[in-house]
Amino acid sequence: MSESAVTSSGSGRRVNFRPVTQDSSFARYALIATAVLFLAIFLLAPLAIVFVEAFSKGIGPFLMAFDDPDARAAIRLTLLVAAIAVPANLVFGLAASWSIAKFSFPGKSVLITLIDLPFSVSPVVAGLVYVLVFGGQGLFGPWLAAHGVQIIFAVPGIVLATIFVTFPFVARELIPLMEEQGKIEEEAALTLGASGFKTFLTVTLPNIKWGLLYGVLLCNARAMGEFGAVSVVSGHIRGLTNTIPLQVEILYNEYNNVAAFALAVLLAGLALVTLGLKTFLEWRHADALSGRARRH
Repeated sequence: MSESAVTSSGSGRRVNFRPVTQDSSFARYALIATAVLFLAIFLLAPLAIVFVEAFSKGIGPFLMAFDDPDARAAIRLTLLVAAIAVPANLVFGLAASWSIAKFSFPGKSVLITLIDLPFSVSPVVAGLVYVLVFGGQGLFGPWLAAHGVQIIFAVPGIVLATIFVTFPFVARELIPLMEEQGKIEEEAALTLGASGFKTFLTVTLPNIKWGLLYGVLLCNARAMGEFGAVSVVSGHIRGLTNTIPLQVEILYNEYNNVAAFALAVLLAGLALVTLGLKTFLEWRHADALSGRARRH
């Protein structure tokens, strides 16, 4: 692209400018090299070290790390918490995004702000809040103890803390998507006699399915890898309330490096799978958008 000229309305001077994409080759390569170097130092190198340390004594000790009953219990608990927290956030995300994108109501801006709250509050603070509310000396602690209900230092507390730190992900993916799509197609379906539920299944859900899957994917990844809030409410009880990140911390503090890094490899593998699925969903979402644009 050649340089363009603009005539100033006041003085008649011609001002030449060059688009950013026409910067010198040195500037482009320097920026690219900086980005690649940053990723290599702060992302790829630590990830490689995790795999190297996990297999430093061979495949045998690596596999033996998963024979530990506490490790298997941590894996089961992590999967259980994710299996509860992700569907709960899926329901909340659909309800919140539908309400915000399709309706106008008092307090709408407040609801949007509250959805973003976990992004601005430390997970440790969130865990402490649950302790102050449901702990033995907390607001509802004596009543819960009198009725034999234990939330803190038990699975329910871990689930609550995980739901808190992960509930923005689905809603934050769907809200801008549903606002961009508008209400025309849903209104047309309702005009033609479709029920609200049928309209959701046949019109809304197909339009948001890739964004929904993307949000669920991110929510699941965060649920499995959450440390701060879960650490506060779990009590670190071996075989009972330790998730994979907490078990990794315990093993590392005990200088059982191979077992610690073996579980870390499991988390890293889940992260890599998440990254691959994320890339696939972004590609399918972009392809779906281009298809809709061609049809219209």
